[in-house]
Amino acid sequence: MATYHAQLPVSQTIYMLTLFGVGAFIMRGAGCTINDLWDRRIDKWVERTQNRPIASGVVTPFRALIFLGLQLSAGLTVLTQLNYYSIILGAASLSIVSIYPLMKRVTFWPQLYLGLAFNWGALLGWPAMIGSNEWSVTLPLYFAGVCWTLVYDTIYAHQDKSFDSAIGVKSTALLFGDSTRLWLSFFSGSMVTLLILAGQMNGHNWPFYSISVLGTGTHLAWQLRTVNFDNVADCDRKFRNNKWIGILVLSGILADIAWKTLNSDQSTSISEID
Repeated sequence: MATYHAQLPVSQTIYMLTLFGVGAFIMRGAGCTINDLWDRRIDKWVERTQNRPIASGVVTPFRALIFLGLQLSAGLTVLTQLNYYSIILGAASLSIVSIYPLMKRVTFWPQLYLGLAFNWGALLGWPAMIGSNEWSVTLPLYFAGVCWTLVYDTIYAHQDKSFDSAIGVKSTALLFGDSTRLWLSFFSGSMVTLLILAGQMNGHNWPFYSISVLGTGTHLAWQLRTVNFDNVADCDRKFRNNKWIGILVLSGILADIAWKTLNSDQSTSISEID
């Protein structure tokens, strides 16, 4: 979206997407390690997680901490490739990442904290490209991501609701119960609304709204209409299907960049002829 706004070079965009992709891979891994360290005693009692390396005893907590140190060092290496503003903003996310695994013990809203942690890149991408933040665009985009996380991770949490209830772990799946479809419809609508707001603030055109917005809304509606919250396999399928929402949002932005570039080139050609 920053590329669209400032018409930045394709080479810079590809470089930054690669950097963010590597950083996301490393830091999501670090988040999983932190989560599995905190949950190693709980995971033993949940059928779906009892074979995880730390919970099963294949990897000791000490070795997991060493591995986590390597992951965080690699993540820091990626972060230091950005400008100072982005380094500070990126480092600020570590506090949320660190406390997220504790939230399922104290609140029925751990999925909200996951959303706050997982979507931090939406705040970071713009300043990494330009050097300053356009909050009117990045904040709606960020909270759209938070709403999206609440949707897919609540579906995910329905896989474990019987185990979670038995061992005292909290989740939005347990909180929403039979009203889950209604709650997730609200968060889905909020996500789409916030995407529209971000697009409006960034001056996007029809490719963004037809692919990123309409495509996402249609996919979310299909998910919520067809998901069986009492079927573990179906919840897993719907959770994994959310990768297509990420692809839709990105595709709409890329298509809009291409559309804007094409129109700009045509205008330049007409001006030269005149």
